[in-house]
Amino acid sequence: MTSVESGPASLGVVLVTAGSEAEGDRLARHLVESRLAACVSLFPLRSVYRWQGEVHTEPEWQLIIKTDLSQIDALTLAITQHHSYEVPEIIALPIVAGLPDYLSWLQAQVQSDSV
Repeated sequence: MTSVESGPASLGVVLVTAGSEAEGDRLARHLVESRLAACVSLFPLRSVYRWQGEVHTEPEWQLIIKTDLSQIDALTLAITQHHSYEVPEIIALPIVAGLPDYLSWLQAQVQSDSV
């Protein structure tokens, strides 16, 4: 049996939607290359939302960004600078538990002195 332990307080996932696969890929690559994310998972979805008084239904791409939430300000700045939306979704959630080896890997990938 594999053990699961509480995650370090700073590790988390950030949810962001993008208007296209290409935009999602660009954001993901930028965040990983900048060490603001260890990994970004992307998948297509359909969103229903109210914007400027009207209800919209649009295809979007969901990004699940695995990161160190102590970098949330830099992550938010990078997303808003490279995102096409006027008000992009940026929702941060803590990781409360996970596979210890994965959590260690995640932490190492978002440290600037990591190889």
